[in-house]
Amino acid sequence: MLNPAISYTRITRVQDTIVTATEDALAAEEPLEIQLIYGPLTDRQQQSISVTMRTPGQDPELATGFLYTEGIIRSEKDIKAICSDSDITNTIQVSLHEHVIPVLKTAQRNFVSNSGCGMCGKTDLSAIYTPVEPSASAQPVPAWPAELIHRLPDLLRHQQQLFDDTGGIHAAALFDQSSTLLLMREDIGRHNAVDKLIGAALQQQLFPMQSYLLLLSGRAGFELIQKAAMAGIKVIAAVGAPSGMAVKMAHEWDITLIGFLRQQRFNIYSGEHRIALTHQK
Repeated sequence: MLNPAISYTRITRVQDTIVTATEDALAAEEPLEIQLIYGPLTDRQQQSISVTMRTPGQDPELATGFLYTEGIIRSEKDIKAICSDSDITNTIQVSLHEHVIPVLKTAQRNFVSNSGCGMCGKTDLSAIYTPVEPSASAQPVPAWPAELIHRLPDLLRHQQQLFDDTGGIHAAALFDQSSTLLLMREDIGRHNAVDKLIGAALQQQLFPMQSYLLLLSGRAGFELIQKAAMAGIKVIAAVGAPSGMAVKMAHEWDITLIGFLRQQRFNIYSGEHRIALTHQK
C-alpha cells in the first residue's frame, strides 16, 4: 500500500564521475482546505477557514489542532463530527455542535498558507496573535533533569520514519517525565506537525498538558510557541535555534524554552526554574 505522505520521482544522481538514473522519495506536499460548519439547526453556516499546504495524513488531527490553536474552538467537545474527503478532494469539513459559537474574527485567512509559514494568510497584524489564556492551576511539576532532556532527540530520531524515507520533513513530539514518547507527528510544515500533535492530544484526552515537554526537530519560531501556549504546554525544546520573538513570547507566557538541543548541550532561553541542572558555572 502506497504511503500518501511520500511521493516518488525519477532523478539523475551524480556522485563524483558516476551518473545513475534512479528513483527518489520525497515528502508529499498538497493543499488541504479546512471548512467549518456551525450554527443552529435552522441556520447552519458553512465557511472555508483556511487552505494550508501539508503532508497528507492525520488530516482530522490537523484540522482539530488548527481550530484549537487558532482559538476558533475551546475544546474537542465543541466538535460534533469531522467529514474527511481529503484523499480525493483535499477538503475536510468540521461540524460544530449547534450551541457552539466559533471565534472567527482573528482566525480567517484570505489565501493559502504554505508549508513554511504558520502565519501566512492572516489579514492584519493584530490577527497574528491568538488569545492565549493563563493555564488553569495544576499540581506542581517536578523540574526536568538535564540528563533526561539530553536523551530526547535520539528517542525522537529513532521514530522519524518519514524523515528516514525523505530527508525533508519536520517532527513534533510529546514526552512525559519518564522520557516516554507519548505522541509524534511529522509534516513538511513545522506548524502543521505541531497542529497534528495537539489535535491528537485533544482526541486522545491528554489534556491538561502542563506536565509534558514538546520537542521540535527544527527551529522554534513564534508561531510554534504560540500554538504550544494555547495548549498549555510549559516546556519546549528545539533541536534548532529559537527566534527573538519566540524567546520574547516564551517569557511573556511563562514557558521554558530550550534551543540547540543536540550533542549533549542546550541553551535555556527562558524558564530555567523548570530544569534541574546538576552542574553550574
